[in-house]
This record gives sequence, C-alpha cells and structure tokens, in this order.
Amino acid sequence: MKHIKLTTLIFGLLLFGCNQADNKRTSVTEEKATTSANDIEQIQNLIRQVLNWADNKKSIDLLPVLADSRDSLYIGFDLDKHKQNLDKLQKTNFFATEFIENYNQIILNLDKGLRNGNNEQWLVGDLPTFNFSSGVNPWTLSQDIPYDHPNPFDFVEIKLLKIDKGELIWKWGKPELITEPSWKDFEYKFRVVKENDRWKISYLQGFDFKESTCYGRQL
Repeated sequence: MKHIKLTTLIFGLLLFGCNQADNKRTSVTEEKATTSANDIEQIQNLIRQVLNWADNKKSIDLLPVLADSRDSLYIGFDLDKHKQNLDKLQKTNFFATEFIENYNQIILNLDKGLRNGNNEQWLVGDLPTFNFSSGVNPWTLSQDIPYDHPNPFDFVEIKLLKIDKGELIWKWGKPELITEPSWKDFEYKFRVVKENDRWKISYLQGFDFKESTCYGRQL
C-alpha cells in the first residue's frame, strides 16, 4: 500500500511539474506575441509621425543651397544650415544615428561635387542634376498623395519584412479612398533600430546614399 501511495505521489508531482512547464511556455509565447504586436504598433506610429513632421513647415530644408554671386548657378550647400538640419533631426527623437549620418554624407558628397565642378552644373531654378530630392519628395518618393484629406499620413500602414533586421515597407491605407489604382501598389522600404529602448528610423528608401548621389537619372 505504501508503494502504491508513493507511486501516486510521484506521478502527481510529475504531472504538476509538466503543467507548470506548459504554463510557462504558454506565458512566454503570449508575451512574445504581445511584444511583437506592440512593436508593430510603435513602428507604425513612428513612420506616421515622421511623415507628418516632414510635411510640416517646421521640418528641414533638405537642400540648403548656395548660389553664385550672379544667382545663376548653385555652387554648394550652406553647411551652417546643414548643421542646423542635423540638430533638428536629432531633436525629433525619430531618427537613429545611422540615418542622420547617412543624410549628412549625402549632403557633403553632393556639396563636394558642386564645389569642385566635376559634375553637371545646376542652374538656379532648375531641378537638381542629381537624384536626391529631384522631382519627387524623398520622404514619400512621389510628388503628391493619393487622396485629399487633412491628415493623410495617419492612414499609412506598415508591412513587416524581416523584424530581426528591422526591415519593413509602408503603404497608403484606406484603399477605398484611393481613386488612382497605381497608388494601391505603391510600397516604400524603410528600416528601424532600437536606440535607448525606443524604435527609430535607420533607413528610408528615398535617402538611399548610392541612389541619392547619382547624377542624371531619377530614383
């Protein structure tokens, strides 16, 4: 009888232990799912905030150009204004160090090309002769938006590509408001990283260094 009781007790303890393990696994799984959903929500809010900020007059002048004494050619960039732009980007708390430095290098590279005269001349009043911010808005890679609404960027939706690498795309939401079908296929690539436990933009497709510093063709 003692043997039977002991066996029953051991079986009960093992069963209890298994149940506890299952509960722990379920808890961890649920926690990961909750965290992932929370991250997606944070990132979607982040890209919406970035686009709303970029569309505001208090944003930055992406190309703080300098013209020659005759006001006929752009000969470089105002690097003091450029420094102010970098400070503004940092103060928003939207952009990772990687993104800010990439934008810095885009401007410095284009400035060097304008100053040394090795690249095509850029006439005052004309579109830039390089890709960056030439004909399309680098924040959206378009000249306009697909619908008339006071807060169109609040409709932007994101799609996850590789969360381990922070790779995503954003698309225009509210497809029922879109009248031009091609807008429904539009996708914009971007990446995020966590800095100080906060998601920040590390890459935007319209700010790709290689593409932005090319001359003579559009993105």
